Amino acid sequence: MDTLMASSSSTAAILHRPPPLPLRSSNSLFYTGSCSTGTAAFFRKPLFSNHGAQRKLIHSFQNSSSQSSSSSVKVPIKCGVTEINESQFPEVVLKSDRPVLVEFIAGWCGPCRLIAPAIESIAKEYEDKLLVVKIDHDSNPKLIQEYKVYGLPALILFKDGQEIPQSRREGAITKAKLKEYIDALLKSVSVA
Repeated sequence: MDTLMASSSSTAAILHRPPPLPLRSSNSLFYTGSCSTGTAAFFRKPLFSNHGAQRKLIHSFQNSSSQSSSSSVKVPIKCGVTEINESQFPEVVLKSDRPVLVEFIAGWCGPCRLIAPAIESIAKEYEDKLLVVKIDHDSNPKLIQEYKVYGLPALILFKDGQEIPQSRREGAITKAKLKEYIDALLKSVSVA
C-alpha cells in the first residue's frame, strides 16, 4: 500500500508500507476449554456478541456425549447491569420479587459513563439483594415521560411495582456515596 505524505516544505514523498497483518473480523472474545471428563465440552465460540450498541455475553457449548453435531446450545450469562426497554419494564421491574434499581442513561451523557463502573460494581456486590437495570433515555421516551426523568444519570429504586419515596437521585455520584445511598434505601425497605 502506498501512502502520500506531505512535509513542511510542501514537497511530497511516497513511502512504501507493507500490508497490515490480518486481524480478527469481530470484536469477540473467545473461550476454549471443557467442563469435566464425560460432560459438556466447550468449543471455540464467541464469548461476546455485539448487536447494535449493546454487548451481550453468550456461551455456546455442545454435549460431547451426543454424536449429533446439531445439538449446540447457546446459554446467556448475566453479568452486571442489564439494559432493558419499555416493553420489558413491567415484567423485569414492576413484577420483580426483589428491589430493582433503575438507572436512566444516555450514550451521549458524560456523567452516565463516569458512574458506569460504580454501578457495575454495586450490581455485583448487591446481586443477592438488588437487581440493577439500565434504561436508555433516547430509546424509551414513554418511561422518561411517565417517571419524569429530567436529569441524567437518574437512579430510582422500585419495590413491589412501586417507586420507593425519596429514592430518586440525579447526577454523577462516587462509588462510596452510591454505596451509602443503596444501603440507606435497602434499610428503608428492610432488605438489608
